[in-house]
Amino acid sequence: MTGSTEGGRWLWWSTGKDSAWALHESDDITALVTTVTPTFGRVAVHGTRIEILEAQAEAAGLPLHTVELPYPCSNDEYVAAVHPLIERARGAGVREMAFGDLFLEDVRAYRESLLDGTGITPAFPLWGRDTGELMEEMLEAGLEAYVVSLDPRKVPRGMAGRPLDRTALEVLPDDVDPCGENGEFHTCVVAGPVFDARIDVEPGEVVEREGFVYADLLRRR
Repeated sequence: MTGSTEGGRWLWWSTGKDSAWALHESDDITALVTTVTPTFGRVAVHGTRIEILEAQAEAAGLPLHTVELPYPCSNDEYVAAVHPLIERARGAGVREMAFGDLFLEDVRAYRESLLDGTGITPAFPLWGRDTGELMEEMLEAGLEAYVVSLDPRKVPRGMAGRPLDRTALEVLPDDVDPCGENGEFHTCVVAGPVFDARIDVEPGEVVEREGFVYADLLRRR
């Protein structure tokens, strides 16, 4: 995408609701960063098509930087892939890298270790928020998202491909975090206060791979 990426803060963008809300709650975000897996043409972990990722960045009015990961990807390979992105950010004068993490201390520590000594400060604008209240705040503000991947050991398979609305939240087991912060499910945002237009999608094929259920989202033209 075109546009200025100089200075300010970049945001680690997963395509899901938490990174979208981190964007909503942050100032001076000048670019989005997303890890992708070219083998599948999709966003890492969430499985969102790169086409939809690019539509999100366009709707947010922000440049997009992608980090290509091999598949499978070891931690050493991940670090090697991310390092050039961090150097690019430093060269652009980026002072902070924001993340949408909520409460997982080990994930936060890993993010911090990646940026240690780079001169870029990690920021966590949603850190420590009550996840039930946060989910309600997102829905009240008009954020729309679909469940695109889930752990079937924790979440009913039937949620894959469904909008994440209040009806869907009612069927979540009591031990599942409302925001899926423990990896119970992941989402793809298609509308909300951070976008200037809704991304029109329809659910596609649902598959199970390596113990997780993935729902494809197809962009309507």
